[in-house]
Amino acid sequence: MALDMIDIGQEIYTAAKRLQKSGDKLFTLAREYAEAEQQYRKALGIEIMKLRDAKVQVSIVGDVARANVSDLKFKRDMAEYKYKAGRDKSQALQAEISALQSIYRNQTDM
Repeated sequence: MALDMIDIGQEIYTAAKRLQKSGDKLFTLAREYAEAEQQYRKALGIEIMKLRDAKVQVSIVGDVARANVSDLKFKRDMAEYKYKAGRDKSQALQAEISALQSIYRNQTDM
């Protein structure tokens, strides 16, 4: 029984360390997402202005502009999905720690 408790404690410690590292990585991913969003919005605005100056029909300016900067939108979307995946991984680690703590408590109550 003591070995089981030690193993559970070690798993909690290991998961907590992974959670701490994931927080740092999550901050980096959030920053990358924000920067990609900024680049996309800026390029889209510039493209819309160019198309208006070129006298492109107003009804299609937005669609044409988005098509012209679609590579930046793709990069923005990928950054968003990486951030969300990192956030989900962090939440899974929190759930794992919670489950291990419950097991640990149940073992000590026996």
